[in-house]
Amino acid sequence: MQAFTDVRGLIIDMDGVLWHGDRAQPGLIELFQILRYLRLPFVLATNNASLTAEQYVFKLADMGVEIDLTEILTSGMATALFLAERYPARDTRVFVIGGAGASRPLLDQGFTLTGLDDIEPDRRAHLVVCGLDKQLSWDKLCTAALNIQAGADFFGTNGDVSLPTERGFLPGNGATLAALRAATGVTPVTIGKPEPIIYQQALRLLGVDPAYVIAIGDRLDTDILGAVRAGIRSLMVLTGISCESDIAKLDYAPNWVMRDIRELTQVLLKQHKESQ
Repeated sequence: MQAFTDVRGLIIDMDGVLWHGDRAQPGLIELFQILRYLRLPFVLATNNASLTAEQYVFKLADMGVEIDLTEILTSGMATALFLAERYPARDTRVFVIGGAGASRPLLDQGFTLTGLDDIEPDRRAHLVVCGLDKQLSWDKLCTAALNIQAGADFFGTNGDVSLPTERGFLPGNGATLAALRAATGVTPVTIGKPEPIIYQQALRLLGVDPAYVIAIGDRLDTDILGAVRAGIRSLMVLTGISCESDIAKLDYAPNWVMRDIRELTQVLLKQHKESQ
C-alpha cells in the first residue's frame, strides 16, 4: 500500500461506507470528529437519490454527526445540475421515478414535473429521470416507458443494481433502469458513479486541487472506477459491496484498501501526529 499522504480533501460515499440502511457503521462519530479536528474538507457524494440533502443531514444528526448542507451531494442533485446546464428548465417538463431526493433538486432548478396522467402530446414529458424509488409501481414504469417511446430523453441518477442495507443487498436504481431499457430499447444516460460527473461537481464544491483529493467508497464498479475516470486517487473500505479479491479481476484498482472507517480514522490521526 502506498503512503497515505498529501490529503487535503475527501469525497466520501455513504451507503456501505458510513452505514447500512439506518445502522451506522462502527466509528462513524469518531471519523467526523477527526475530520473536523484536522479541518479536512469533505463532500459526502452518494449515488443514492432517494433522500434530499436535508434528509441526509437529519439522518446523520440522528447518528450523532452534524453536517452542513453544502457538504452533501446526491446523484439527484448532480442530475438536476447536469440537466439545468443543458436544457432550458422553465420550458422543460420532466417525469420522475424516485422520491424527493430526485424530484426536489429538479424543482429547485426550475423544471416542471409531470404526473402519471400527463401523456397527451401537449403535456408529455421532454425528459424522464429515474432514481431509486421505494414506492415504485407498474403505473410509474408504464408512464416512463410511454414518455421514452414518444421521444423523451432518458436519464438515470445512477446505475447501481444493488443497495447495501441492514437487511442485506436490495435492488437498486440500476434494476429499474434495466426494466425500462428492456421495455423501450433506449439506454439511459447515467449521471452518478462510475461516470465522472458527480466527482467533477464534488471537486468544484471542495475547491481543492484534484491531486490532493481522495475518493472513499465500497464499490469497485462505481466509487473506485468513477474516481479513476475523474483522475483522482481512491480508497476502498471492505464494509460494502466489493471485497479485496475482486480487485484481481479488474484492470483498475483503488490506491488503498482499508478494513473500515475506523482504520481510516486511525491512519488520518497517525499521519497528523507524524507531521507535527
